[in-house]
Amino acid sequence: MLIKAVLGVMLALTVYFAVVFFIDYAKASKDGKLESSNFFALGAVGFITNFFDTLGIGSFAPTTALLKNFKLSADRTIPGTLNVSCTIPVVVEALIFITVIKVEPVTLFTMLAAATVGAYFGAGFVSKLDERKVQVGMGSALLVVVLIMLAGQLGLMPVGGAEIGLAGGKLVAAIIGNLILGALMTLGIGLYAPCMALVFALGMSAKVAFPIMMGSCAFLMPVAAAKFVKEGAYDRKASMAITVFGVVGVLIAAYIVKELPLNILKWLVDIVIVYTAIMMFRSTGKNK
Repeated sequence: MLIKAVLGVMLALTVYFAVVFFIDYAKASKDGKLESSNFFALGAVGFITNFFDTLGIGSFAPTTALLKNFKLSADRTIPGTLNVSCTIPVVVEALIFITVIKVEPVTLFTMLAAATVGAYFGAGFVSKLDERKVQVGMGSALLVVVLIMLAGQLGLMPVGGAEIGLAGGKLVAAIIGNLILGALMTLGIGLYAPCMALVFALGMSAKVAFPIMMGSCAFLMPVAAAKFVKEGAYDRKASMAITVFGVVGVLIAAYIVKELPLNILKWLVDIVIVYTAIMMFRSTGKNK
């Protein structure tokens, strides 16, 4: 029953976000205020990053790298664009994994709610930052992400246990941890890698990480993304293109591909993320 309630709230938040997003996009299109970038190039970014997001790599850092390195979107709006563009694809992922993989309902619900609260307050702060602060913040965020990814690839972080739920002090730690991760996500720190590390550290099953991290994103992103839309702090065309093609990528990954040998790809992603972080820091010098 609680799982159905979780899914119901998730869908309600998503509908709210979709209405806010589509109205804003339609108004900008009618007024001729859409960005001049190529819709299909942006769509290719969305397809690729959300395809691999479904397989557990995470989409924020790769999307940032592609948008930055191919000059498809302004640095200032990247945090908002990441949250807005990936919301609906992530909700599709969450619906798939929450219905397939069993998680103790109270653990799932409280962690998802904590991430949502963190994102709400985080988005309000990030949307008001100037471009230089965003560049510094995102450069730092990318380095944090790559360090967490490297720790996992090198076997330096916990590998998890067999639990599908938490109680007592561990549950409190999970709630506080996801609250912080939800706030940080609005700055462009993808939630997948750190949430997976949190789940493993608390002794939970590796499979359980998928519905928790994807569900957390699906809960928090509509709230954060709607706030970015209302503040106008996002790239409209990029967000729509990544959303449309991203959903296609998710469905293909989930139902057709399901599993790939991702080890080599993860190392390549690490290299690209580090390069993008360096470019972000270099850009701050040009904006002084």
